[in-house]
Amino acid sequence: MDWASVAGVVLALAGLFIGHSLDGGKLASLVQPAAFAIVVIGTFGAVLLQTEAPTFMRGMRMLRWVFRPPPSQRATLSRDIARWSTSARRDGLLSLEQAMQGTPDKFVKKGLRLVIDGIDPAKLRGLLETEVTAYEFGQRQAVKIWESAAGYSPTIGILGAVLGLIHVMENLTDPSKLGAGIAVAFVSTVYGVGLANLFFYPVANKLKAIVAETVTQYEILTDVFFDIASGDHSRVIDERVASLLSRP
Repeated sequence: MDWASVAGVVLALAGLFIGHSLDGGKLASLVQPAAFAIVVIGTFGAVLLQTEAPTFMRGMRMLRWVFRPPPSQRATLSRDIARWSTSARRDGLLSLEQAMQGTPDKFVKKGLRLVIDGIDPAKLRGLLETEVTAYEFGQRQAVKIWESAAGYSPTIGILGAVLGLIHVMENLTDPSKLGAGIAVAFVSTVYGVGLANLFFYPVANKLKAIVAETVTQYEILTDVFFDIASGDHSRVIDERVASLLSRP
């Protein structure tokens, strides 16, 4: 569990509710199901309209990474790289077949397979770089749904405010219904702007950082597979490992 993310959500909500209470407002006045439905359903409807369904669902599943990010693989990869290098130098490239069969990572499996097959190192690098680019594009498209949600929700909040004011104008002769319409109007704006800046944008930025970490690891692995295929000195590969472990 990433407790920093949990604390961030709690602090953001606490700041909103405490500030509202200090001005004499009641917390119950911020609970407006109609405004919430307009903003949340409208926002995700707009996002789904611009996004392919598989990409949208992948982006939704990535939300769990904000609170339970994938564990760092740097230490594991560094040990694996050292083992691959030693095995390839001592027993030949075919000795990497066991490592290829034992890894669950599709990128690592592909890289080892290309090395074992004796693919020209330059072509191997090109193939893996294409794989990294495709992975990064797909993941960033999924993350983009949260950026899009942050862009749409304030505007949809304003739309909810307009709808609330329309409700007010339709009931000018019935003062008992005016309060609910005005509440929906203002709370819709709060929901739209609040969700964009306290949740959607932070989620998008955190997911982009997680994707960037994985892409960096794949880029280093691409260099490692190139080095192994080229028969480079183990010192070169050791420097790759050092680079992997030293990145912040």
